[in-house]
Amino acid sequence: MAAVALAVTDGMLHYELSVAVEIFGSDLTHIVDPWYDFTLCGSGPVHVGRFRLEPDHGFDHLTQADTVIVPGWADTDREPPAELVEAVRAAHAAGARVASLCTGAFVLGAAGLLDGRRATTHWAHTDELARRHPAATVDPDVLYVDNGDVLTSAGKAAAMDLCLHLVRLDHGSADANKIARRLVIPPHRDGGQAQFIATPLPAPGSNHPLDGLFPWALERLDQPLTVEDLARQARMSSRHLGRHFKHLTGTTPLQWLHAQRIRHAQELLETTNATVDTIAAATGMGTATTLRRHFHRSVGVPPDAYRRTFRP
Repeated sequence: MAAVALAVTDGMLHYELSVAVEIFGSDLTHIVDPWYDFTLCGSGPVHVGRFRLEPDHGFDHLTQADTVIVPGWADTDREPPAELVEAVRAAHAAGARVASLCTGAFVLGAAGLLDGRRATTHWAHTDELARRHPAATVDPDVLYVDNGDVLTSAGKAAAMDLCLHLVRLDHGSADANKIARRLVIPPHRDGGQAQFIATPLPAPGSNHPLDGLFPWALERLDQPLTVEDLARQARMSSRHLGRHFKHLTGTTPLQWLHAQRIRHAQELLETTNATVDTIAAATGMGTATTLRRHFHRSVGVPPDAYRRTFRP
């Protein structure tokens, strides 16, 4: 029987914690037998939101687990407790597979487990995770990342995706699908599927040479804009424009423009009944076929599936 230990301490997010308890801590031997040997590990009674938990063992017990799960860490402005970080590091050194849910990635980062690896977390915190742990490659666009012995998930529902992924690795797709059916959730969302986020725009009013270009371009997403069009509007050379864009947005003019077209398509799918053909024209994609191809590649699901998910 594989041993799964949940590392708990004050200041964790109760949703991600309860997801792990629901999947690994429930008696599911009627589906998979034997199921996991599940324990809570902490230094003492733990307050998680309005809940109080009594750990089964101390942090030193993490080294005896096959899999260690670290739930979301609520206050990412604070460093996680040193005893938790050291215990997670020791568990990994002892051979445990370590998985973080949502902002639990900050604990793994503090333990040095993300160095040289891809990782993710909730999209709102990926910039901070990358800043704090520059040796990691932080991907803001995926549901979860599996490095074999170190796994990280994006926020909220993606924690469930990663937990089911672990079950799938250990027991196969058929049993993981049975558990997903019991939980009334989709049986499999691949880790590479995109987090549903809107790409933020650079801050307005910054007196940057490109400050007026962004609203100008956003008003013309239905038009076939080129780099030369953008450069002409910004009154600079295409090469100079590219350097400013890279510095300000981290991407190229055409990549930024493509992201804004996809973002606008998301908004129209969420808020209107417009057909995919109409949205393709409004976003400068030309045809529904082109929109579907680029939308699926960028977001991870077709436009129709996205609309079903996000329309009331």
